[in-house]
Amino acid sequence: MAKIKKISLPSGAQLDFSGPALVMAVINCTEDSFYEGSHNSSAEEAIDRALRAEEDGATIIDFGAESTRPGARYINAEEELRRLIPVIEGFRKKSKLPVSVDTRKIEVARSVLNAGADIINDISALEDSPEIAPLCAEKQAALILMHKKGVPDTMQEAPYYDYVVAEVCDYLGAAAKRALNAGVEAQRIILDPGIGFGKRTEDNLDLIAHFDAIAALGYYSLMALSRKSFIGDITGEPVSDRLAGTIASNAWALGKGANIIRVHDVREARDLVQLYHAFSSR
Repeated sequence: MAKIKKISLPSGAQLDFSGPALVMAVINCTEDSFYEGSHNSSAEEAIDRALRAEEDGATIIDFGAESTRPGARYINAEEELRRLIPVIEGFRKKSKLPVSVDTRKIEVARSVLNAGADIINDISALEDSPEIAPLCAEKQAALILMHKKGVPDTMQEAPYYDYVVAEVCDYLGAAAKRALNAGVEAQRIILDPGIGFGKRTEDNLDLIAHFDAIAALGYYSLMALSRKSFIGDITGEPVSDRLAGTIASNAWALGKGANIIRVHDVREARDLVQLYHAFSSR
């Protein structure tokens, strides 16, 4: 399907896919992320980190208040909103950058879009709250659909696939069709294979190596590889020392068609996408 390159968003911001890949900055409104360097203990700290990410070259800010690291337990919507709304409202007063919110709950999605968000990043791909799709259609928000197997609390307990690339492609294609049927425009749908979400190292490597199969589904695509465990499995490095592995992995993903990379280290990712674009456009 033909892709529109510039997507207008509810706040008046825009997703511009006409140039280098977009850099989505991870901003955690919680203290229990797997990467200690991304912890924020207050709304003010999260807002300041988001503003620094914008200065460093982020083109999307992704706020999240419910940790989805392996072993994490879900929180209720009230607590999620208590953490999110002051951050979104405070950031929106100071920035016009596209704002994404990592949530799987319809109550949270509705409230954050009303508070100034533009994108719902749904790790459940509409399974937990199918109502998110018609809400995004109504608001003309973008919608990220991610593959996972199981829930974060138990998803890494012996996951198994016969043909992981085909299975993830089939799952994401079906999720995208559900969004389309609910009225979400195709150019507002973004697909994420969910690296590390109910997957073994070999599954993650297969999905990254063959990411072009997901890009070929015809929607915009996102890769979230930043400092993840597969990098440590290959390099032996702890989370704090996985930046080089993250850059190498993201470079491969860009070559396989990723339109957005979701990262903790924005300046380095900005340099990567600018250089990749300079080389690939020659």
